Amino acid sequence: VSLPTRRSRVRTPLPAPKYTFYVNIFIMSDLSKKNCVACNGDIPPFDTSEIHKYLKKIDGWDVKSNDDKSFYLIKDFKFKNFEESQNFVNKVGNISEEENHNPDISFGWGYCKIKIFTHAIKGLAESDFILAAKIDKIN
Repeated sequence: VSLPTRRSRVRTPLPAPKYTFYVNIFIMSDLSKKNCVACNGDIPPFDTSEIHKYLKKIDGWDVKSNDDKSFYLIKDFKFKNFEESQNFVNKVGNISEEENHNPDISFGWGYCKIKIFTHAIKGLAESDFILAAKIDKIN
C-alpha cells in the first residue's frame, strides 16, 4: 500500500499589475513637484541605503563616488545636434536657478553630461534627487 505524496502549497504567481507604468510616473512626478531646500552644511549626506531608496524614484541616473568616497548623481543625455543640447542646457540652467541648486554641466555637439551633488555636505541629499527628477521632466 503506498501513501499519497504530500504536495507543496506553492501557488502560481499572479501576473504583474498592468498599471506599473502609471505607478512609476506617479513616484517620479511626486519628487519633481517638491522644491529643493538650500543646504548650509548642517545635515549629513545620505548613506547608501537612503541613496538606493531615492534612486528608485528617478530614471536613468547613476550614482558614482569621488576619491574621497563622497557620492554624486550623473547622467548622460544625447541629442541630434549642438543646438538641441544647448537648448536643453539652458532649460536645466533655468530650473537650477529657480531651485537655487546648481549641477555641474558639460555639453557639446549632441551630448550633455550632468553631475549633481550638494557641495556643502560633499554628498547627496533629497534636493539632489528633486533636481534630477525636474531635469527628467524637460522635453
